[in-house]
Amino acid sequence: MNDDKSEPQGSETQDAAVEAELKGVPEEMLADDDGEDAAEEGGLEEALSNLRSDLEEQKQQVLYARAETQNVRRRMEKDIADARAYAATGFARDILSVADNLSRAIEAVPADLREDEKFKGLVVGIEATQREVEKVFAQHGITRVAAMNMPLDPNQHQAMMEIPTDAHEPGTIIQEMQSGYMIKDRLLRPAMVGVAKKPD
Repeated sequence: MNDDKSEPQGSETQDAAVEAELKGVPEEMLADDDGEDAAEEGGLEEALSNLRSDLEEQKQQVLYARAETQNVRRRMEKDIADARAYAATGFARDILSVADNLSRAIEAVPADLREDEKFKGLVVGIEATQREVEKVFAQHGITRVAAMNMPLDPNQHQAMMEIPTDAHEPGTIIQEMQSGYMIKDRLLRPAMVGVAKKPD
């Protein structure tokens, strides 16, 4: 029985000795391992969250860069297509005066001279040249603007004068001084026209 009572006294003495030795040690040094593990896990979660956020941001930047690249490529393709389609615009605009002069030459020949053997060949030659010019225009997408008896369209017609008349609705084109032309879907030159108006 004496032996049983001596064991608790000995353990109490050991506990007191350990406490005495640990009196000067800071409390954070005495924290258990579970606290350290929890702190480490919290730090890892925060780092993982930051990495996920950075990854999402980089994904967005890659998507924006791809979209911008796609837009630039489409713009370049459109510019190239336009350059091909409208490359002849300047030259076509200059050659319109040649077509105008051919038309004027044919209109200037009186009807009686058209049947004259001396002039017939000349008229046929001019008409053949005019047809060839129109054929080349058609190959390059150059078409004549419809004008006569059409309502005035400011996008295609340029009104040069107003002609009082009761025979046509006001705003109707009744005279064409110079033909207008389109190249593809763009205006190459507006038609210069006279427009009907109500008499005073």
